[in-house]
Amino acid sequence: MSARDTIYALSSGRPPAAIAVIRMSGPRAGEALKALTGKIPKPREAALVRVHDPQSGEIIDEALALWFAAPASETGEDTAELQLHGGRAVIAATLAALSKLEGLRPAEAGEFTRRGFENGKLDLTAVEGLADLVMAETEAQRRQAYRQLRGLLGNRAEAWRQKLIRALALVEAAIDFSDEGDVPPDLLKPALATARELKDEIAAVLADGSRGERLRDGVVVAIAGPPNAGKSTLLNRLARREAAIVSPYAGTTRDVIEVHLDLAGLPVTLLDTAGIRATDDPVEMEGVRRARERAAAADLVLWVEDASAPAVDETVTKTRTWRIRNKIDLLSGKSESGITSVLYTSESKDRSNEALKDMVTNGLTGSSERKFSQDESVSNISAVTGAGFDALLQALTGYAESHLAGAEAALVTRERHRRALKDTEEALGRALSGPAVRREELIAEELRLAARALGRLTGRVDVEDILDVIFRDFCIGK
Repeated sequence: MSARDTIYALSSGRPPAAIAVIRMSGPRAGEALKALTGKIPKPREAALVRVHDPQSGEIIDEALALWFAAPASETGEDTAELQLHGGRAVIAATLAALSKLEGLRPAEAGEFTRRGFENGKLDLTAVEGLADLVMAETEAQRRQAYRQLRGLLGNRAEAWRQKLIRALALVEAAIDFSDEGDVPPDLLKPALATARELKDEIAAVLADGSRGERLRDGVVVAIAGPPNAGKSTLLNRLARREAAIVSPYAGTTRDVIEVHLDLAGLPVTLLDTAGIRATDDPVEMEGVRRARERAAAADLVLWVEDASAPAVDETVTKTRTWRIRNKIDLLSGKSESGITSVLYTSESKDRSNEALKDMVTNGLTGSSERKFSQDESVSNISAVTGAGFDALLQALTGYAESHLAGAEAALVTRERHRRALKDTEEALGRALSGPAVRREELIAEELRLAARALGRLTGRVDVEDILDVIFRDFCIGK
C-alpha cells in the first residue's frame, strides 16, 4: 500500500440499502470529487450534488457530498464522501467512474483505518477497539469496544510510558553527568521509585483474571450428552430458530454447530455437539472426538440426557457441568417440573429456590470432574414443550453475569495487550532486582526495554510485524 495513492471504497453496508457511502482518501481525493460532482463543498458541510461519469458525462445519481481537508479528517489525509442512493447499479456506476480517474485505486481491507493510524489519528489499542466495535454483538461488547476506541488502555499506557521516559532520563543523567556540580548526587533513587510504582500498577492490571478477553470472546456453553437426548432441540429453543437439524435417528449431528446468543446484553456461544457413544462409524467417531474436545474447552457444559431412558454413566470433562434431564413430557404419570424442582436424594424438594440460586452461582454440580449417576441433583426440562426452559434460560443468564462480572471495565481485552504489559512488568522487575549497587547502565537498559514494550502496545515502536495481523480482520472501506 502506497500513501501516495488515493484510495476509494464503499464504506457502508451491503446493497441494496437506503443510503450508500463511498469514501475517498489521499492527495487526489479533491480532484476526484470535483471530477464526479463539478465542485468541492465547504469543509465539513454537506452539499447536494449531481454525480456523473467524468468521461461520458452521464448523470449517475443525486447525492450529498462532504469534504474533509487534511489533517482534520479520519485518515489525516484529504478525504471526500458521497452519500448516494444505495442501489447496486448506482454503487457500481460510481465505483466504475472512480476507477477511470488517474491515481485512484480500490482500497484494501482496513486501509482507511491504517492510514489514520500511520498519520497519528489512532493508536493500535484504539484501532483494535474500532474493530471490536464493528464486530460487537451485544451491549456489553459494544461498551467495552467503545471504551477502548476512546483510549481506555491507550491513554493509560501512554501515561505509563511518559513516566518511564522521565525515570530513564534520570538514570541517563546519573550516568552521563555524574561529575557535574549542578547535578543532584542521587538520581537513581527517584527513578527506581517510579519504576516500582509502575510495576505495581501494571501487575494489578494483569491480575484481572482475563475478564476483558472473556467478554470479548463471550461465554462458551457446550451442549453434550448421548445420542437422541434432545441436544439439538434444546439448542434450537435457546436460539429461537431452527439452527440444528432435529431427527429421531441417532448420530444426526456429526460436527459442532455454533450459535451466538445475547443474554441480557452478554455474549454466549452455544455449541451443539455430536452424541457421545461408542461407535465403529469413522465419521461419527470424529464427531464424538470433536464433541469431547469442545466440551473440554468450554466454560460450561450442559449434559443432556433422555429422562425416559436409563441414565448414562459417563466421564465427560473437568469443565463445570450442569446435568439436564430432558423429555420429561414422555414420563407417564409425572408432572412437567422445571429447574425450580431440582431432585435431591438427601434433601427435600421444597428447597428448590436455594437450588436455583446455587445453580446460578456454582452450576448444577459442584464437582470438578463428572461421573454421572442417579444419586445426584438433576434439572428436569422438556425442550419440546418448554417445561423448565424459562428457569434454565434464567440460570444461564445468571451464570453469564457471574462469569463476566466487571469485564466491561477491564483495561486488557486482547492477548496482545497482556503480552506487552507482561514484558513491561518483567523488564521493570529486572531493573529493580539485584544488589543495591547494581550498575546504572543495566538499569537504564531494562527501563528502555520496558518503555519499548509499552510502545509496542500503542504502536509507537517496532510494530510492523503485527500490523497486517491487526488490519486483516477489517472490512473493505473501513
